[in-house]
Amino acid sequence: MLPTIADVLALDSVRRGNPRVVAGADRLGTPVRWVHVGEVTDIAHLLRGGELVLTTGIALPDDPGKLAEYIAELAAVGASGLIVEMGRKFIGELPHSVVRSAEEHGLPLITLARETPFVQITESVHARIIDIQLEELRASEQLHEVFTELSVEGASPAEVLSQVARLSGRPVMLENLAHQVLACETAGRDTGNLLASWETRSRAVAPDLRTAYDATSGWLVTMVGARGQDWGRLILLCDTEPGPRDIVLAERAATTLALGRLLERHQESLERQAHGTIITGILTHAYADPEEAAARARAVGVPLTGRKLISVVLRLAESPENPWDGQEQLARLGELAEATAAACREARLPALIGALDQNRVGVLLPLPPRTFAEPTLTSLADHLRKTFATPFVLAAGSVVESIRDVRRSFLEAEQVADVAVRQPDGRAFYRLPDLRLRGLLHLLRDDARLQTFAERELGPLLAHDAQRGGDLTRILRIYLDAGRNKAVSAQKAHLSRPAFYDRLRRLERILDTDLDDVESCLSLHVALMALESFRRDNPRV
Repeated sequence: MLPTIADVLALDSVRRGNPRVVAGADRLGTPVRWVHVGEVTDIAHLLRGGELVLTTGIALPDDPGKLAEYIAELAAVGASGLIVEMGRKFIGELPHSVVRSAEEHGLPLITLARETPFVQITESVHARIIDIQLEELRASEQLHEVFTELSVEGASPAEVLSQVARLSGRPVMLENLAHQVLACETAGRDTGNLLASWETRSRAVAPDLRTAYDATSGWLVTMVGARGQDWGRLILLCDTEPGPRDIVLAERAATTLALGRLLERHQESLERQAHGTIITGILTHAYADPEEAAARARAVGVPLTGRKLISVVLRLAESPENPWDGQEQLARLGELAEATAAACREARLPALIGALDQNRVGVLLPLPPRTFAEPTLTSLADHLRKTFATPFVLAAGSVVESIRDVRRSFLEAEQVADVAVRQPDGRAFYRLPDLRLRGLLHLLRDDARLQTFAERELGPLLAHDAQRGGDLTRILRIYLDAGRNKAVSAQKAHLSRPAFYDRLRRLERILDTDLDDVESCLSLHVALMALESFRRDNPRV
């Protein structure tokens, strides 16, 4: 920022002249762009605005009218102020016409009671101006380096806003054109207060320029977009009028966000990122107060307060014969998230929807108090299956009453999804009671006692297959899944009955058990299901 008249008066070179403000005391905050020494009456046409004029007044006229005209001309060209050294032209005080004209035109007028070398004043002020310009240049270079690095690294909107808040010390928001907050960095301020009635407040701020400061709200607003297509606004919340560096900071951040949007069209949308950030924040306890999560969700158009909350996890049902690579998996998961968002809009269900990881899409559904979860889940699944062709499973956790309990609901939904995706049976959605024994084994998969049980039951068989490259474990699974029906099992195994019966006899010898005994088969079936849980979580097992 340029030095002001008040800053100039505080300089030692000026204070030695015993300065006194005789007019325009309320304008001492006027910035000084340059200092100009002039002893001619018609100096105004030589100025460009922002100059502080120094004069002894030696060449000024005696006529009060012409003196007043001299002051008016300085004010008209935008001079920041006038300093008059007393003792050469004027003795004791300035003529009343000069003071009166300065007051009328709002021109700061200062007298120096002592003789002061003007060169010392100009040197001091110009050195201050140059230092400020150099500092601004360094700051501009720093901004360029920071945001260039963010652009190259493909930083997320949250990371960009974090840098803006760090560099400015002010809260910053990114919103879409519907005035929903996509990303928010509070700079230590209370999130609830910042986001309260956000949409209403945001719609009231509509500057005409691409970057503008709204003094009423204290918002510095800049549009975000590229190629003539704006898709959002970056808003820096300012307690005082922003300086040039703040404006450059906001515009540079907006450019980085726009560039990032162009480069990440294959990735999830900003709305999905914003929703995913809120869900992740709830699950990881990133928000110290649940009300902060509620405020952030409300800012993206999803009310959580006063609602029943149900967590949903969706997983793609990948074909074991044709597994996807990492990029295809991410692409399909992004498509599933967008399709889920479209299905929620079609079903008129406000919801937070975002990727939880590379395998799961998370949904947080707020339901009105008297709404039942089952019809809502069925409606969501039906709408989604109409538009998304790739097989998937939809798993739901328990209904909870507060944001504090959402994490428990999500963990339950994740466990249900992990089990259901292995053997989906075409249900619209799955909940924990639907999984029965398989769900229980999945919940206990990390228990050493269950692992010991499975090893005790199946260890000899697994060792036999590993040593001989056999498939007797598969034969046992087919036999048990077919309800111990030997004819059906032989058909599913693509073996003749005598060949299949021979495999069963070999199984009995290896396992030292009777496969006609119901309890023995039950024990083996449970062990196989437990083994599937272990192998699903750790394919190297």
